[in-house]
Amino acid sequence: MGSVSRSSLDQKLAMAKRCSHEGVVAGAKAAVVATVASAIPTLASVRMIPWARSFLNPAAQALIVSSAAGAAYFIVADKTVLAAARKNSFKDAYQADIKA
Repeated sequence: MGSVSRSSLDQKLAMAKRCSHEGVVAGAKAAVVATVASAIPTLASVRMIPWARSFLNPAAQALIVSSAAGAAYFIVADKTVLAAARKNSFKDAYQADIKA
């Protein structure tokens, strides 16, 4: 394996790690926001609405909040990684045009 292809692979690996790290950070931020945004109305409705008080036990409340947080994490992380990959693929295509 030549030094050019080795350095190219190392560069691509570093870029992939950076993209995935950006996705994790963005997903974690979205999960925190979704947790707060879903916990407040869930807990408030259990305190104020008789139907919710009788049917939403603590396990159901935790499931509502954690489902919102998990969905937000995976959606935002996926979109962030895909956006970074798309941006980097266009950058690679542009650099290939310059070299040609």
